[in-house]
Parts: sequence; structure tokens; C-alpha cells
Amino acid sequence: MTEAERKMQFLFALRSRGVTDGRVLGAMEQINRADFVQDGVFADKAYEDMPLPIACGQTISQPSIVGLMTQALNVQPRDKVLEVGTGSGYQAAILSLLARRVYTVDRHKALVSNARRIFEQLELPNVTVFTADGSHGLPDQAPFDRILVTAAAEDPPGPLLAQLKIGGIMVVPVGQEETVQTLIRVERTESGLDYKELRDVRFVPLLEGISRD
Repeated sequence: MTEAERKMQFLFALRSRGVTDGRVLGAMEQINRADFVQDGVFADKAYEDMPLPIACGQTISQPSIVGLMTQALNVQPRDKVLEVGTGSGYQAAILSLLARRVYTVDRHKALVSNARRIFEQLELPNVTVFTADGSHGLPDQAPFDRILVTAAAEDPPGPLLAQLKIGGIMVVPVGQEETVQTLIRVERTESGLDYKELRDVRFVPLLEGISRD
């Protein structure tokens, strides 16, 4: 199968699973997931709709979930976005094509270092990556128009909600590690917070602190 055929099949699979936003599909077509799959054993599975292992015991999410979360976030061209859980950097790279500025944090120094290298190689200058405790967000850069959390919390984290602008949106998986989690879309309004349940998901847990690896 040629690269073009793989990409066409990849986009068809995304559409069939509910990713219909043209800007999101365009970004996912432009960012090659293979650039973020480090282990050569899995490189040939980069276009398949499945999560894959990366360093530090983490995973790169399956593309349809990345697409659905990005679509739910409804990122606009002037938005400043915070991503909690850089992982491979794949999600942040897609966000970088949709937003004005992307800040992404991870508790694993090795993942941050690797993602920073890939962002530089792909010439994505509007992404800034930090080693930090993502459960606290980035107070120095707040407030944010959009916040995307790629690890599951038992409840939407208060410090992150506090860093969301009025009119801002946060997408976060909620639930305990051993159970089915629910993807939640939270919109901050003048009168409070509006919650919407999107679908069942399974993510690694959102942990506090900075990892030693």
C-alpha cells in the first residue's frame, strides 16, 4: 500500500468513527503519527486506529480518540491551549496547527525531551513543552482558552478549571483507573460550569508530582 493510500484509509477510518470536523481532519492528515511512534516494532502500525506503547510506561492514544477529543475542544485560530500529558507529542502537534499557541506539560522528563526534539524537527514553533506536575496546570501562563487533559482524573481538577477563561472549554477523561472512564467536556460560563458527557474511554491516571525517570 502506498503512503497516499494509507493516509486515505486513515482519514476514512477517522470519519467513520465520528471525526467530521474539516480542520481537525486536515491537521491529522498533515501530522504524520509515525513521527511520534518511537519503537520500530510498532512503526508499521502508525496509521492503525489503536493505542501504542511509548517510553515511561505511557501510550500514544488511538487516532480516533485524539480526533474526537480535539473536535470536542473546538479550538479556534487565536486560542491559547494547555495540554496536560504531552506523552509522545502527537496530540500537541495536531493542536499546534489549529491554535495560536500550545503549552504542553508532562511529568516525565524523557518524554518532554523527546517531544521537544520532534517539535523542532517538524518546525512547530508555537508549541512550548515543560516538565511539570500537570495536575496544577501552568498558573504563570493562565488563563487558557482551551485545556485538554490526556490522563484520567477522578474529578475535573480544580486548579485546571481555575485556569480556564470565561467561554473556555476543557476536555478531560474522568473516572478511576480500574473502571471505564467518561470523557467530559466542561465549558466555563459567566454563571458557572456546564458539563457534558461525551463517551466512554480508557486513559492512564493523572498523577501528581514529577517522575524520577
